[in-house]
Amino acid sequence: MLNVELAAAGPVSNLKNRTLNIIWRTLDFVLAGIFIYAGALKAIDPVQFASDIDNYKILPWPVSVALAFYLPWLEIFSALALVFRFLYRGALSILMVLIVTFTLATIAAKIRGLDITCGCFGHVSQHWSFPSHLATNLAILAALLALGISSRLRKPL
Repeated sequence: MLNVELAAAGPVSNLKNRTLNIIWRTLDFVLAGIFIYAGALKAIDPVQFASDIDNYKILPWPVSVALAFYLPWLEIFSALALVFRFLYRGALSILMVLIVTFTLATIAAKIRGLDITCGCFGHVSQHWSFPSHLATNLAILAALLALGISSRLRKPL
């Protein structure tokens, strides 16, 4: 009797796992697309990105310039790692650190009274309010955390 019950539950469980895997992979692709798009916009004009970093008044200019040339490519390669599932957990960790750092820098700038316009999504995000920037960052962070937790619950990579 137990074998019959297990056999009957098998296809439903398999379908549920496939559906969940499709959902997680879709989230991988959506987040990767966000980070590739944002990274490409910054990589195209590193001087403008260096100026954007310098607007936060946290780092000296030479460090801002170095980061402007390095960070966009780190974002792009980490996003590609999500798509191709190569060093997946490392890529998730890097992207989480980047979004947390950016969110904290944005909050610090707001507290200090600096009016920062983020160029992360090009002209689309230049007129967003602080709450919408914060909500976007927190949504991205929540999605990255969900992927990280789900990857630990699923089979090891």
